[in-house]
Amino acid sequence: MTIEELIQEFESEAKTTRRVLERVPSDKLTWTPHTKSMSLGRLAMHLATAPAAISTWPIGDQYEFKGDPTPLPTSTDQIVSAHDEGVERVKANLQTIGDAGLGASWSGVAGGKTLMTMPKAGLLRALLMNHTYHHRGQLSVYLRLLDVPVPPIYGPSADENPFK
Repeated sequence: MTIEELIQEFESEAKTTRRVLERVPSDKLTWTPHTKSMSLGRLAMHLATAPAAISTWPIGDQYEFKGDPTPLPTSTDQIVSAHDEGVERVKANLQTIGDAGLGASWSGVAGGKTLMTMPKAGLLRALLMNHTYHHRGQLSVYLRLLDVPVPPIYGPSADENPFK
């Protein structure tokens, strides 16, 4: 994997993520499917902002986790705007890491304890990319439960078929 390949994949997936985020109804941001689940707004804002935050971690060789909570959004426009700004930051951060940085080791630390150590390429694959896909899938289920039409993600959805 090269940085350019990762950026291309991220840009493609970001377009899909944006389509899902655009469907989040502003009047349902506090809705939650279960008491243990994030609210719709918090999940959407996490999906919109986490990639930019995560992409800063491998700029250095270690990151200190502080448990900062995801901010609560007040509108769908705020969520989509945060996503769009984050996409540009991710691309810039990936360029900073560069191909040479992908093989370097990275560690995540909390309270002085090392939680994980992995190559930076593995961090970007697992926590930047796969983490995004995971939460985007969660958000699509939230939308379905709210009877909001789900856009196509990796092919037709029950609501939209771009091939027709």
